Parts: sequence; C-alpha cells; structure tokens
Amino acid sequence: MILYEGTKAVDDRGILTFVNDFDFNGVKRHYTVTNFQNHFVRAWHAHKLESKYVQVIRGAAIVAAFPVTDWEGRGNPAEISRYILSEEKPSVLFIPKGYANGFMNLLPNTQLMYFSTTSVEESKNDDYRFSADLFRYIWEIEER
Repeated sequence: MILYEGTKAVDDRGILTFVNDFDFNGVKRHYTVTNFQNHFVRAWHAHKLESKYVQVIRGAAIVAAFPVTDWEGRGNPAEISRYILSEEKPSVLFIPKGYANGFMNLLPNTQLMYFSTTSVEESKNDDYRFSADLFRYIWEIEER
C-alpha cells in the first residue's frame, strides 16, 4: 500500500487542496461513498484484479486493508494496515489488488472518493465480500 500525501495552500482568496504525487494512470472510474450513520463500518470488500485509490474529501475516516490469503473469508490480522484519512490532511491511499478494504467514518457527513483501475463490468466479476465483524477491533478509537 502507498500513501500519497498532499497539502493545502491558504491565502486571502481561500484554500487550495492538492495531492500532486497522485497519478491517474490506470484509473478507469471514480465514485464517492457517504454513510448515513456516524461511526458506521463498511467492510470488507476485495478484488483479485482491481486496485483502488481512496481519498477523504469531507470529514475523516479510518481506512483499513489487509492482503487476502484465504479467499473463503479469513485473513491474517497481523497484516492489517490502518490509516486515518482526513480532509484536513490531504492524501490518497493506494489499495493494491488482492487486498480487502473497508472504512469507518469518524465524523458525520464524511465522504470518501474512490478511484478504480477496472470498469464496473470488470469489477462485478471480481467481487469478494467478507463479514464486517472480521477484525472488528480495528475500528476501535484508541485512548491516548
């Protein structure tokens, strides 16, 4: 997985948000996802052939992913990657093919934008879903 970090430029006209290292090469489509409930978990979704890029464009979310070693529904919890993505710190997270991924919004009205390397038709034939209860602890907010 790769995290492309961006930044913001602020002046008297407003705010410009960018992630200039992100390259759209290979992206075939994009879509946005917003949950109706706060702290709602949407997980786990995987593809053998499709890679994705994800960016939080409003709010904040925990985004997690793990390499699928058993396509029947289990994974290795030691290999879970967990990121906090926020509109306040622009970034684009690359999720390679062969990884299951999911997210939990941390703020109301959080919106994520996904960029996919396959068409909708290609994705339909490469769709694997695992229980949202798998590795449920990954969504817990840590006390500090």
